[in-house]
Amino acid sequence: MTPLRRQRAATVLFVLAGAGVTLAVAMLALEQDINLFYPPEQVVSGEAPIGKRIRAGGMVAAGSVAHDDTGLGVSFVVTDYQGSEFRVDYEGLLPGLFGEGEGVLVAGQLRADGVFEAEEVLAKHDENYMPPEVADMMAATGEQP
Repeated sequence: MTPLRRQRAATVLFVLAGAGVTLAVAMLALEQDINLFYPPEQVVSGEAPIGKRIRAGGMVAAGSVAHDDTGLGVSFVVTDYQGSEFRVDYEGLLPGLFGEGEGVLVAGQLRADGVFEAEEVLAKHDENYMPPEVADMMAATGEQP
């Protein structure tokens, strides 16, 4: 191999290695940033990953909201009104429009015991708004949003 070919081969290998490292770092960053949405049926059936940040949504079940003694801790049940429901634990201030029978979107991690540990709770904005994922889920099950 001539010195010119050796230099070209080294340059090509260096560029390919740099592109590979760049792609790997970009994929890692995107994987950490993507939060997939899961309806209650998929959370209960085990399709939602345990210990990974996800979003889940549905309706807050009537009579399920319970506050703890600290005033910031709350647990409630998210349901799809089709028999699938899961408990959510959240520590923090709830949105002003949060309530039983209302649409909710939670972001956090599913624990091994099936309880969703929420880091963020989003409630609908007014009487006509519903998160698109929840509206799609309810339309698929025949419920009226």
